[in-house]
Amino acid sequence: MGKDAKAGGKGKGKQAAGGSDESAGKGKGKGGKAADGLGTCTYVKARHVLCEKQGKVNEAYKKLQDGWLDNGDKVPPAEFAKVASEYSECPSGKKGGDLGWFPRGKMAGPFQEVAFNTPVGVTSAPFKSTHGYHFILVEGRKN
Repeated sequence: MGKDAKAGGKGKGKQAAGGSDESAGKGKGKGGKAADGLGTCTYVKARHVLCEKQGKVNEAYKKLQDGWLDNGDKVPPAEFAKVASEYSECPSGKKGGDLGWFPRGKMAGPFQEVAFNTPVGVTSAPFKSTHGYHFILVEGRKN
């Protein structure tokens, strides 16, 4: 019993997912809201910047740091979109990095991990995936 409780507590693995499905069936959404829905929601709405080179993604991230993050502010989606359209090498860059709503399981491992564990309104730190270097602005989550 002890091991299962630990794995569930971290929000990793199948036990956690199974547990949240049961509670969602009983009281829709209540379980998720208590912990900001982190790691338990089914869909995330996000914007991102994708660069092939680490130096370029760091440069883009620094723009957001200088203007917003260093002051403890959240980056407004419109400002994030400007940086994405300037720096992102993903086709979504033309739309300000907007990926829209996507379900759990659609995105590559590290990308999904960050997207589903970053609170709404927060910009993640840069990270590496199979596609290159990203950072994400999470705009919403739903079950």
